[in-house]
Amino acid sequence: MDVHYLLQLVLNGLFVGAFYGLVALGYSMVYGIIKLLNFAHGDIYMLGAFAGYTMLTIGAGALGGGSIVALVVILVIAMVLTGTVGLVLERVAYRPLRSAPRLSVLITAVGASFALEYGVAVGYGPNPRVYPVGFGNGAVDIFGARLTYAQLFMMLVALGLMIGLDMFIRRTRSGRAMRAISQDPKACLLMGINVDNVISRTFFIGSALAGAAGVMAGAYYGKVDFLMGFIIGLKAFTAAVIGGIGNLRGAVLGAIVLGLLESFGTALLGSEWRDVFAFGFLILFLTVRPTGLLGERVTERV
Repeated sequence: MDVHYLLQLVLNGLFVGAFYGLVALGYSMVYGIIKLLNFAHGDIYMLGAFAGYTMLTIGAGALGGGSIVALVVILVIAMVLTGTVGLVLERVAYRPLRSAPRLSVLITAVGASFALEYGVAVGYGPNPRVYPVGFGNGAVDIFGARLTYAQLFMMLVALGLMIGLDMFIRRTRSGRAMRAISQDPKACLLMGINVDNVISRTFFIGSALAGAAGVMAGAYYGKVDFLMGFIIGLKAFTAAVIGGIGNLRGAVLGAIVLGLLESFGTALLGSEWRDVFAFGFLILFLTVRPTGLLGERVTERV
């Protein structure tokens, strides 16, 4: 392979991995604290895309006719909206079942996923909608590889959100509370930490990041549909597992690995084999390292 072509594949993989990473962070945050696999998380991503579509369609004149500035404003609003949906979902669907068997919570998560998907299908119809915003064809040349301004902008936004979340988790009081609850929620309760509020905050942040990814995906790919969250939810979950579910830096690392795998797999085998290549790697990888790249083996307390 040509060196420039290899670099192009790497850049394409990093771009796709940035989307996976934003969604995978929500999976890891929630699982790390309450050991819940929120399978409705991919549909929060879809809601973010439709929230952006609605605001761009209705307020295009007031927000600059689909400009980059309008997209940034709508990105922030969509993050607040999807974060609120995640918070309501936790309060209504998951909190009452926190002490229930894991299977009951899992079935509830699947039910919430279908409710979000087909609620949007009823509201917007089953056909894809075209995003009323477009980017120019400008691109930057990086050692012979091509990266469009849209890709560069979205990768920088995703990187900024990831770094911001990492600093929040590691340097703020709320972040320390989240890390403490992931270790021992009962002890945190005895120490005066409001566990319910911290868990709700976790759902809000994770859902907001997924909503941001949805808006950027809609703007870049140009169309949205009510099932768009299904496959990326699986991919983000795969990324979180590869990196070590419950580990935020591992989720980002797993997303980058998955994005690169898809990019090189597409080049080697064709686009129709991309998902087969990615999920096949997951199966093989977990047989060798079931805890993920940065995951740790945890022993149950007795």
